[in-house]
Amino acid sequence: MDITLRKKRRRWLICLSPVLIILVSIFAITYGSVSLGISDIWNVINGKGEIIHETIIVDLRLPRILIGLLVGACLAVSGSLLQGVMKNPLADPGIIGVTAGGGLMASITMLMLPHLSYLLPISAFIGAFVTAIIIYVLAWDKGASPLKIILAGVAINALLGAMQNGMMILYSDRVQSVLPWLSGGLNGRSWFHLEFMAPYALIGLILSLLAIRPANLLLLGDDSAKLLGEKVEWQRFLLITLAAFLAGAAVSVAGLIGFVGLVVPHAIRLMIGEDYRFLLPLSALYGACLVVFADTIARTWFDPVELPVGILLAAVGAPFFLYLLKKRGMQ
Repeated sequence: MDITLRKKRRRWLICLSPVLIILVSIFAITYGSVSLGISDIWNVINGKGEIIHETIIVDLRLPRILIGLLVGACLAVSGSLLQGVMKNPLADPGIIGVTAGGGLMASITMLMLPHLSYLLPISAFIGAFVTAIIIYVLAWDKGASPLKIILAGVAINALLGAMQNGMMILYSDRVQSVLPWLSGGLNGRSWFHLEFMAPYALIGLILSLLAIRPANLLLLGDDSAKLLGEKVEWQRFLLITLAAFLAGAAVSVAGLIGFVGLVVPHAIRLMIGEDYRFLLPLSALYGACLVVFADTIARTWFDPVELPVGILLAAVGAPFFLYLLKKRGMQ
Protein backbone atom coordinates (compact mmCIF):
# COMPACT_ATOMS: atom_id res chain seq x y z
CA MET A 1 0.00 0.00 0.00
CA ASP A 2 1.28 3.47 -0.82
CA ILE A 3 2.69 5.22 2.28
CA THR A 4 1.12 8.55 1.33
CA LEU A 5 -2.31 6.90 1.02
CA ARG A 6 -1.89 5.29 4.45
CA LYS A 7 -1.04 8.62 6.07
CA LYS A 8 -4.03 10.25 4.41
CA ARG A 9 -6.35 7.52 5.65
CA ARG A 10 -4.90 7.78 9.16
CA ARG A 11 -5.62 11.50 9.27
CA TRP A 12 -9.17 10.99 8.06
CA LEU A 13 -9.89 8.20 10.53
CA ILE A 14 -8.39 10.14 13.45
CA CYS A 15 -10.40 13.27 12.63
CA LEU A 16 -13.60 11.34 12.01
CA SER A 17 -13.54 9.15 15.14
CA PRO A 18 -14.54 11.74 17.83
CA VAL A 19 -17.25 13.14 15.57
CA LEU A 20 -18.56 9.66 14.92
CA ILE A 21 -18.63 8.78 18.64
CA ILE A 22 -20.63 11.92 19.41
CA LEU A 23 -23.10 11.29 16.57
CA VAL A 24 -23.56 7.62 17.48
CA SER A 25 -24.11 8.51 21.16
CA ILE A 26 -26.72 11.16 20.28
CA PHE A 27 -28.41 8.67 17.97
CA ALA A 28 -28.51 6.08 20.77
CA ILE A 29 -29.96 8.57 23.27
CA THR A 30 -32.66 9.96 20.98
CA TYR A 31 -33.69 6.84 19.07
CA GLY A 32 -35.87 4.18 20.66
CA SER A 33 -39.40 3.13 21.55
CA VAL A 34 -39.73 6.64 23.01
CA SER A 35 -38.12 9.11 20.63
CA LEU A 36 -36.44 12.16 22.11
CA GLY A 37 -35.27 15.40 20.56
CA ILE A 38 -32.12 17.43 21.14
CA SER A 39 -34.25 19.92 23.10
CA ASP A 40 -35.36 17.14 25.45
CA ILE A 41 -31.74 16.19 26.11
CA TRP A 42 -30.82 19.83 26.72
CA ASN A 43 -33.70 20.30 29.15
CA VAL A 44 -32.64 17.22 31.11
CA ILE A 45 -29.07 18.53 31.30
CA ASN A 46 -30.36 21.86 32.64
CA GLY A 47 -32.63 20.16 35.14
CA LYS A 48 -35.79 21.37 33.39
CA GLY A 49 -36.73 18.16 31.61
CA GLU A 50 -39.73 15.96 32.26
CA ILE A 51 -39.33 13.18 34.81
CA ILE A 52 -40.01 10.48 32.23
CA HIS A 53 -37.37 11.91 29.88
CA GLU A 54 -34.84 12.14 32.68
CA THR A 55 -35.51 8.52 33.64
CA ILE A 56 -35.12 7.33 30.05
CA ILE A 57 -31.89 9.25 29.45
CA VAL A 58 -30.13 9.06 32.82
CA ASP A 59 -31.27 5.68 34.14
CA LEU A 60 -31.76 3.65 30.97
CA ARG A 61 -29.93 4.88 27.89
CA LEU A 62 -26.87 6.73 29.18
CA PRO A 63 -25.35 3.86 31.23
CA ARG A 64 -26.11 1.48 28.37
CA ILE A 65 -24.28 3.75 25.91
CA LEU A 66 -21.25 4.14 28.18
CA ILE A 67 -21.08 0.39 28.74
CA GLY A 68 -21.38 -0.18 24.98
CA LEU A 69 -18.49 2.22 24.30
CA LEU A 70 -16.25 0.46 26.83
CA VAL A 71 -17.25 -3.04 25.67
CA GLY A 72 -16.58 -2.20 22.02
CA ALA A 73 -13.22 -0.58 22.81
CA CYS A 74 -12.11 -3.50 24.99
CA LEU A 75 -13.06 -6.18 22.46
CA ALA A 76 -11.47 -4.34 19.54
CA VAL A 77 -8.20 -3.69 21.38
CA SER A 78 -8.13 -7.27 22.62
CA GLY A 79 -8.56 -8.59 19.09
CA SER A 80 -5.97 -6.18 17.75
CA LEU A 81 -3.37 -7.34 20.27
CA LEU A 82 -4.07 -11.02 19.65
CA GLN A 83 -3.86 -10.63 15.88
CA GLY A 84 -0.46 -9.01 16.23
CA VAL A 85 0.96 -11.36 18.84
CA MET A 86 -0.18 -14.47 16.98
CA LYS A 87 0.60 -13.05 13.55
CA ASN A 88 -2.84 -14.23 12.53
CA PRO A 89 -5.50 -11.82 11.13
CA LEU A 90 -8.20 -14.30 12.18
CA ALA A 91 -7.32 -14.20 15.89
CA ASP A 92 -9.77 -12.70 18.36
CA PRO A 93 -10.76 -13.29 22.01
CA GLY A 94 -12.83 -16.30 21.00
CA ILE A 95 -9.89 -18.07 19.39
CA ILE A 96 -7.90 -18.46 22.62
CA GLY A 97 -10.96 -19.45 24.63
CA VAL A 98 -11.36 -16.27 26.67
CA THR A 99 -15.03 -15.77 25.86
CA ALA A 100 -15.73 -19.48 26.32
CA GLY A 101 -14.22 -19.35 29.80
CA GLY A 102 -16.30 -16.35 30.72
CA GLY A 103 -19.40 -17.98 29.26
CA LEU A 104 -18.90 -21.19 31.23
CA MET A 105 -18.44 -19.41 34.55
CA ALA A 106 -21.48 -17.26 33.84
CA SER A 107 -23.50 -20.37 33.02
CA ILE A 108 -22.40 -22.03 36.27
CA THR A 109 -23.51 -18.97 38.22
CA MET A 110 -26.89 -18.67 36.50
CA LEU A 111 -27.75 -22.37 36.34
CA MET A 112 -26.24 -23.85 39.50
CA LEU A 113 -26.08 -20.81 41.79
CA PRO A 114 -29.02 -18.60 40.78
CA HIS A 115 -29.17 -17.14 44.29
CA LEU A 116 -25.73 -15.65 43.63
CA SER A 117 -26.73 -13.98 40.36
CA TYR A 118 -25.37 -10.66 41.60
CA LEU A 119 -21.89 -12.21 41.26
CA LEU A 120 -22.37 -12.84 37.53
CA PRO A 121 -20.03 -10.05 36.32
CA ILE A 122 -17.28 -11.13 38.71
CA SER A 123 -17.58 -14.83 37.87
CA ALA A 124 -17.52 -14.19 34.11
CA PHE A 125 -14.47 -11.98 34.46
CA ILE A 126 -12.60 -14.57 36.55
CA GLY A 127 -13.52 -17.34 34.10
CA ALA A 128 -12.20 -15.41 31.10
CA PHE A 129 -8.96 -14.45 32.81
CA VAL A 130 -8.19 -17.89 34.29
CA THR A 131 -8.89 -19.59 30.95
CA ALA A 132 -6.29 -17.44 29.21
CA ILE A 133 -3.67 -18.35 31.84
CA ILE A 134 -4.47 -22.08 31.53
CA ILE A 135 -4.15 -21.97 27.73
CA TYR A 136 -0.79 -20.24 27.92
CA VAL A 137 0.49 -22.82 30.43
CA LEU A 138 -0.71 -25.69 28.22
CA ALA A 139 0.98 -24.15 25.19
CA TRP A 140 4.28 -23.67 26.99
CA ASP A 141 7.16 -25.95 25.99
CA LYS A 142 10.41 -23.99 26.22
CA GLY A 143 8.39 -21.15 24.81
CA ALA A 144 4.83 -20.57 23.65
CA SER A 145 4.60 -20.03 19.92
CA PRO A 146 1.51 -18.36 18.40
CA LEU A 147 0.57 -21.64 16.72
CA LYS A 148 0.68 -23.58 20.00
CA ILE A 149 -1.46 -20.97 21.71
CA ILE A 150 -4.08 -21.05 18.96
CA LEU A 151 -4.18 -24.86 18.94
CA ALA A 152 -4.50 -24.95 22.73
CA GLY A 153 -7.22 -22.29 22.53
CA VAL A 154 -9.20 -24.26 19.95
CA ALA A 155 -9.01 -27.40 22.10
CA ILE A 156 -10.04 -25.56 25.27
CA ASN A 157 -12.83 -23.82 23.36
CA ALA A 158 -14.25 -27.20 22.32
CA LEU A 159 -13.97 -28.58 25.85
CA LEU A 160 -15.60 -25.57 27.50
CA GLY A 161 -18.33 -25.50 24.85
CA ALA A 162 -19.15 -29.15 25.51
CA MET A 163 -19.26 -28.54 29.26
CA GLN A 164 -21.53 -25.54 28.77
CA ASN A 165 -23.93 -27.44 26.50
CA GLY A 166 -24.00 -30.32 28.98
CA MET A 167 -24.93 -27.98 31.80
CA MET A 168 -27.71 -26.43 29.75
CA ILE A 169 -29.17 -29.90 29.13
CA LEU A 170 -28.90 -30.92 32.79
CA TYR A 171 -30.54 -27.67 33.90
CA SER A 172 -32.97 -27.31 31.01
CA ASP A 173 -35.63 -25.84 33.30
CA ARG A 174 -33.41 -22.80 33.90
CA VAL A 175 -31.89 -22.40 30.45
CA GLN A 176 -34.07 -19.42 29.53
CA SER A 177 -32.12 -17.26 31.96
CA VAL A 178 -28.83 -18.12 30.23
CA LEU A 179 -29.68 -17.79 26.54
CA PRO A 180 -29.88 -13.96 26.40
CA TRP A 181 -26.50 -13.64 28.10
CA LEU A 182 -24.86 -16.21 25.83
CA SER A 183 -26.23 -14.34 22.81
CA GLY A 184 -24.46 -11.18 23.96
CA GLY A 185 -26.39 -8.03 24.77
CA LEU A 186 -26.70 -4.87 26.83
CA ASN A 187 -30.35 -5.20 27.78
CA GLY A 188 -30.96 -4.22 31.39
CA ARG A 189 -27.46 -2.90 31.92
CA SER A 190 -27.34 -0.11 34.47
CA TRP A 191 -25.01 2.13 36.44
CA PHE A 192 -24.21 -0.86 38.67
CA HIS A 193 -22.71 -2.76 35.73
CA LEU A 194 -20.84 0.33 34.57
CA GLU A 195 -19.35 0.90 38.03
CA PHE A 196 -18.20 -2.71 38.10
CA MET A 197 -16.55 -2.90 34.67
CA ALA A 198 -15.31 0.68 34.18
CA PRO A 199 -12.23 0.40 36.44
CA TYR A 200 -11.11 -2.83 34.76
CA ALA A 201 -11.83 -1.54 31.26
CA LEU A 202 -10.07 1.79 31.80
CA ILE A 203 -7.03 0.16 33.41
CA GLY A 204 -6.80 -2.31 30.52
CA LEU A 205 -7.16 0.39 27.87
CA ILE A 206 -4.51 2.56 29.53
CA LEU A 207 -2.13 -0.40 29.80
CA SER A 208 -2.73 -1.15 26.12
CA LEU A 209 -1.01 2.14 25.28
CA LEU A 210 2.12 0.74 26.94
CA ALA A 211 1.74 -2.35 24.75
CA ILE A 212 2.21 -0.43 21.49
CA ARG A 213 6.01 -0.67 21.42
CA PRO A 214 6.30 -4.42 22.23
CA ALA A 215 3.46 -5.23 19.84
CA ASN A 216 5.27 -3.42 17.02
CA LEU A 217 8.54 -5.20 17.86
CA LEU A 218 6.86 -8.63 17.80
CA LEU A 219 5.68 -7.88 14.26
CA LEU A 220 9.35 -7.98 13.21
CA GLY A 221 9.55 -11.65 14.19
CA ASP A 222 10.94 -13.40 17.26
CA ASP A 223 14.56 -13.42 16.09
CA SER A 224 14.62 -9.73 15.20
CA ALA A 225 12.92 -8.79 18.46
CA LYS A 226 15.48 -10.81 20.45
CA LEU A 227 18.33 -9.07 18.63
CA LEU A 228 16.85 -5.76 19.79
CA GLY A 229 17.01 -6.95 23.39
CA GLU A 230 13.36 -7.92 23.87
CA LYS A 231 12.30 -10.86 26.02
CA VAL A 232 9.94 -12.25 23.42
CA GLU A 233 8.17 -14.91 25.49
CA TRP A 234 7.65 -12.56 28.41
CA GLN A 235 6.29 -9.84 26.12
CA ARG A 236 3.99 -12.31 24.39
CA PHE A 237 2.67 -13.55 27.73
CA LEU A 238 2.00 -10.01 28.94
CA LEU A 239 0.20 -9.03 25.74
CA ILE A 240 -1.98 -12.14 25.76
CA THR A 241 -2.76 -11.57 29.44
CA LEU A 242 -3.69 -7.96 28.69
CA ALA A 243 -5.90 -9.09 25.79
CA ALA A 244 -7.61 -11.60 28.08
CA PHE A 245 -8.02 -8.92 30.76
CA LEU A 246 -9.76 -6.60 28.27
CA ALA A 247 -11.97 -9.33 26.85
CA GLY A 248 -12.88 -10.51 30.34
CA ALA A 249 -13.94 -7.02 31.33
CA ALA A 250 -16.22 -6.85 28.29
CA VAL A 251 -17.63 -10.37 28.67
CA SER A 252 -18.36 -9.80 32.35
CA VAL A 253 -21.22 -7.39 31.58
CA ALA A 254 -22.10 -7.87 27.90
CA GLY A 255 -22.01 -11.62 27.45
CA LEU A 256 -20.57 -13.36 24.41
CA ILE A 257 -20.44 -10.60 21.80
CA GLY A 258 -18.45 -11.78 18.80
CA PHE A 259 -16.89 -10.35 15.64
CA VAL A 260 -15.97 -6.96 17.15
CA GLY A 261 -12.47 -8.12 18.05
CA LEU A 262 -12.16 -9.81 14.68
CA VAL A 263 -13.64 -7.41 12.14
CA VAL A 264 -12.74 -3.97 13.51
CA PRO A 265 -8.94 -4.41 13.83
CA HIS A 266 -8.85 -6.30 10.54
CA ALA A 267 -10.71 -3.52 8.72
CA ILE A 268 -8.52 -0.80 10.26
CA ARG A 269 -5.39 -2.76 9.39
CA LEU A 270 -6.43 -3.04 5.76
CA MET A 271 -6.79 0.75 5.58
CA ILE A 272 -3.76 2.02 7.51
CA GLY A 273 -1.36 -0.89 7.91
CA GLU A 274 0.16 -2.69 10.91
CA ASP A 275 1.60 0.20 12.95
CA TYR A 276 0.13 -0.17 16.45
CA ARG A 277 0.64 3.52 17.22
CA PHE A 278 -2.42 4.10 15.06
CA LEU A 279 -4.01 0.65 14.84
CA LEU A 280 -4.63 0.25 18.58
CA PRO A 281 -6.34 3.60 19.38
CA LEU A 282 -8.33 3.61 16.15
CA SER A 283 -9.53 0.05 16.79
CA ALA A 284 -10.70 1.12 20.25
CA LEU A 285 -12.60 4.15 18.93
CA TYR A 286 -14.31 2.40 16.03
CA GLY A 287 -15.03 -0.72 18.07
CA ALA A 288 -16.82 1.50 20.59
CA CYS A 289 -18.85 3.15 17.83
CA LEU A 290 -19.78 -0.19 16.27
CA VAL A 291 -21.17 -1.74 19.48
CA VAL A 292 -23.26 1.31 20.44
CA PHE A 293 -24.65 1.73 16.92
CA ALA A 294 -25.43 -1.98 16.56
CA ASP A 295 -27.05 -2.11 20.01
CA THR A 296 -29.30 0.83 19.13
CA ILE A 297 -30.41 -0.89 15.93
CA ALA A 298 -30.91 -4.21 17.73
CA ARG A 299 -33.16 -2.73 20.42
CA THR A 300 -35.33 -0.63 18.08
CA TRP A 301 -35.74 -2.23 14.67
CA PHE A 302 -37.38 -5.41 15.97
CA ASP A 303 -39.77 -3.74 18.41
CA PRO A 304 -41.46 -5.04 20.58
CA VAL A 305 -38.74 -7.73 20.70
CA GLU A 306 -35.28 -6.55 21.72
CA LEU A 307 -32.70 -8.49 19.71
CA PRO A 308 -29.41 -9.18 21.52
CA VAL A 309 -26.68 -7.13 19.88
CA GLY A 310 -24.44 -10.22 19.67
CA ILE A 311 -26.86 -11.86 17.23
CA LEU A 312 -27.02 -8.76 15.04
CA LEU A 313 -23.24 -8.35 14.99
CA ALA A 314 -22.79 -12.00 14.04
CA ALA A 315 -25.39 -11.76 11.26
CA VAL A 316 -23.80 -8.61 9.81
CA GLY A 317 -20.19 -9.27 10.77
CA ALA A 318 -19.83 -12.67 9.08
CA PRO A 319 -20.65 -11.51 5.51
CA PHE A 320 -18.73 -8.25 6.02
CA PHE A 321 -15.66 -10.19 7.12
CA LEU A 322 -15.96 -12.45 4.06
CA TYR A 323 -16.07 -9.29 1.95
CA LEU A 324 -12.88 -8.02 3.60
CA LEU A 325 -11.15 -11.34 2.95
CA LYS A 326 -12.24 -11.24 -0.69
CA LYS A 327 -11.08 -7.64 -1.06
CA ARG A 328 -7.74 -8.44 0.52
CA GLY A 329 -7.30 -11.40 -1.80
CA MET A 330 -7.88 -9.19 -4.83
CA GLN A 331 -5.22 -6.63 -3.83
